[in-house]
Amino acid sequence: MSDLLSGKVALVTGAGGGIGRETVKALVENGARVVVADLSEDRGCETVEYAGGGSEVRFVQSDVTEFGSIEHLLQQTVELFGGLDIAHNNAGVELAGPGLADTSEEQFQRLLGVNLTGVFLCMKAEIPEMLRRGGGSIINTSSSFGVVAASGQSAYIASKHAVIGLTKAAAMEYSSRGVRVNAVLPGLIQTPLVEGIEAREPGFIAKVVQQHPIGRIGQPRDVAEAVVWLGSGLSSFVTGASIPVDGGFLAH
Repeated sequence: MSDLLSGKVALVTGAGGGIGRETVKALVENGARVVVADLSEDRGCETVEYAGGGSEVRFVQSDVTEFGSIEHLLQQTVELFGGLDIAHNNAGVELAGPGLADTSEEQFQRLLGVNLTGVFLCMKAEIPEMLRRGGGSIINTSSSFGVVAASGQSAYIASKHAVIGLTKAAAMEYSSRGVRVNAVLPGLIQTPLVEGIEAREPGFIAKVVQQHPIGRIGQPRDVAEAVVWLGSGLSSFVTGASIPVDGGFLAH
């Protein structure tokens, strides 16, 4: 346990598994009080237990595509813990397979609704609360595919590129008022989604590892540690940055 984030209040969306779940645990271990936000009550409550339970970590059900739901989330966060200092906007979905011409408008809008509009709506609610608090740190989850591209993921890639742009714009607008805004860019991370791909396509992970100079794919904790650093005072001069957590994938 560490007191790096002692006295801080954090919020994590998409916290029902993978990177979000591990980030909640890392924040709690570093002294923060944390609100776990997810669309799934069952998965959110599992994260609360995974992070140790108790009064320092609480679940609030939330849909990042609905501003009313996000406003309720922020209200609950303030009621539970008194304010907001750190926000990890992590909720996201993927759509792999169809090429651009075969992606329906409904599929495209749904993916952007979560991955991009969801980040916008979360920041829209989080920033005023942080300004009332005197400042804060927002960390948005983009992707290494927010910088480069690959076939079969046009909607996902568009959304993650846009998250980086939105992060930079928000940093330009609010850093001088004490709210830092950064993005993390995970490479391939060992999550249930990736394990599902490996089950369908044996050898997938080994193939992708070859594109990571570090020689392995990432673990959710790798991303969580970056979020903790960005949320802490150790990164007080860092804003508007897009930080790869990708084992060197983008160094190619």
